[in-house]
Amino acid sequence: MLVFIVPVKSKYISKSWESVSKLFERCVKSICNQTVNDFRVIVVCNEKPEIEFSHPHITYIQHNFELQGTDWKSKQLDKLSKFTTGLIYARRLKPSHVMCVDADDCVSKYLAEFVNRNPQANGWFIKKGYIYSEGSRLIRIMRKGFDQYCGTSNIIRYDLYNVPENIKSVCDNKYTQYIYDYYRHRDITSTLAEKGTPLEPLPFPGAVYIKNGENVYFGVTNKNKALTLKSRLLRMKALLDYRWIVQSTHDEFNLYNIENISQLA
Repeated sequence: MLVFIVPVKSKYISKSWESVSKLFERCVKSICNQTVNDFRVIVVCNEKPEIEFSHPHITYIQHNFELQGTDWKSKQLDKLSKFTTGLIYARRLKPSHVMCVDADDCVSKYLAEFVNRNPQANGWFIKKGYIYSEGSRLIRIMRKGFDQYCGTSNIIRYDLYNVPENIKSVCDNKYTQYIYDYYRHRDITSTLAEKGTPLEPLPFPGAVYIKNGENVYFGVTNKNKALTLKSRLLRMKALLDYRWIVQSTHDEFNLYNIENISQLA
């Protein structure tokens, strides 16, 4: 069984809690759109997002997580502390695999079905996925490197996270730092390969990265960074990867436009 873990940032560091809640609602609707019933969703948060959608497979874990600062690393550690808390809770569900999902992204409805057909696999990284800018009628296909770009990009066999048996509830700082050092989405593929448990590329596009500012969790932009010539050429090449959003894409990822949303939640 696949368990999705969704960390949600606190409303006290959100520029628009309404926007965060709307993005989260679309995210969990997407997750709960799976083609099989054998999945669960763990949402870890300071405050429960204000949404109307509910589903019997969603569990909310609310805790007063302390945010040490508003810089990128502090927010990253806050997210990972919530993720590892979700990992600890997931133990009682006895999942074969877990997947961390950023609270604004959308996922394919075929993920749980695929995982259930391959319960012994080490896991997968999403090599190919989509990038969507809120309100657009176009979507971009990213043919490789999606796992280096988006945090919603890895499905990992549960035991490979080495969750300590002595941790019972909210995760401690030591294990969170361990995950930060070795298991972030850009590092986990190489970490597991070095351990002799390599991941395979998911054989289909597995997620949609939502461009909303830069990221709903971190809310950090770098508009003043100069583009190199190579970056400019790559951006021109990327234009060839845009296509109209068709109904099948809407249906697979439960992707719909959110009206009047803040551009940086």
